Amino acid sequence: MKVIYHIDETDRWPLVLGNVKNMNAYYKEAKESCMIEVLANSAAVEGYALSSPEHETAMKTLSEEGIRFAACGNALKGTGLTKDDIFDFVTVVPAGVVELAERQAEGYAYIRP
Repeated sequence: MKVIYHIDETDRWPLVLGNVKNMNAYYKEAKESCMIEVLANSAAVEGYALSSPEHETAMKTLSEEGIRFAACGNALKGTGLTKDDIFDFVTVVPAGVVELAERQAEGYAYIRP
């Protein structure tokens, strides 16, 4: 299973992280492989900011379990953030919409809670 979670609103972080945690736990228990990526664009990239550590612990734990966190580079620029302003486990992609399209072309299921 390959899944990409899409988030573009900051207030949806608790829901997205809960969904990711539950899916990851399900596949671990089933001893099945699952690749999960969380792609933030628009205002949601602010959830990765070092100045907003509200969800950092949950994200870091999931990252250590193999979950990939990605931020749209265009959205970072739009919010005035740089790679140095976000958590070090987050990958910056040039454009979130391109990342979403490419992952779906690679067979990733798209989820937007």
